[in-house]
Amino acid sequence: MLVNGSSGGGAGRDVAALEAAVARAGLDARIVVVDGRDLTAAAEKAAATGVVIAAGGDGTVSTVASVAVKTGATLGVLPLGTLNHFARDAGIPGDPAEAAAVIRAGATRLVDVGEVNGRIFVNNISLGIYPRLVWERETAQRHGLGKWPAFSIALAKTWWTYRALTVRMQIDGESMVRRTPFVLMGNGAYQVEGIGLGARPSLDGGRLAAYVAPECGRLELAALPLRALTRRLSPDVKFEAFTGREIILEPSRPRVGMAIDGEIAVTHPPLRCHIRPGALRVILP
Repeated sequence: MLVNGSSGGGAGRDVAALEAAVARAGLDARIVVVDGRDLTAAAEKAAATGVVIAAGGDGTVSTVASVAVKTGATLGVLPLGTLNHFARDAGIPGDPAEAAAVIRAGATRLVDVGEVNGRIFVNNISLGIYPRLVWERETAQRHGLGKWPAFSIALAKTWWTYRALTVRMQIDGESMVRRTPFVLMGNGAYQVEGIGLGARPSLDGGRLAAYVAPECGRLELAALPLRALTRRLSPDVKFEAFTGREIILEPSRPRVGMAIDGEIAVTHPPLRCHIRPGALRVILP
């Protein structure tokens, strides 16, 4: 069981409580706390046993899942993050002892993953204002600011300087152009619940789903990244939704920030995304 000691949620700081939860479930697992920079290498080593367990948030799960896809290992998930989107969509309990009991039971299922320019994602990727906000916040925190002061400064800087993207999209070969402040592409479609994006009803539907925000006013622009984070959409912002097996995004800029399962990366267009049906074996309830 791999715990990301660098996780922002502090998953690596209370190993004793995690060990107690695992013991209560009767799960025989060796808990290893690793630095985030070493997580991929540790997962590759653990995958040789046939089963590798990711204990952490969505970023940790995504990294370990990528290794599981490449090696054919089975993935177990013990959610310890703030949002735990993958675990929630997969029906994995949020309580560590209950999640450990699911892993001990050992029932598995094949689920889809998305891939963008060779990188695996289990939840979604996004372009536009959300990755810009996260980048600004992380920059402020590296300069010594606390979480909430950094967030406030990041929100103000993003709101003041951000400009919409012009994006050429190809969805299963059909082309279109949109000008938008925000694009989210999911590994599977999200269920619309009132004004929110709820759980994905299926993790094995075999299709990507893209949600494109229209150009909007400055107030709604400031709220978009928060709504993206919490899956709450405004009734005044009508997102376009598309599904496909292969979706290519070509922003007009030579470099673009991208959030992939919550982690920020800078990449060069085009972004070639496709679904990999049943590529990941996961232990599920």
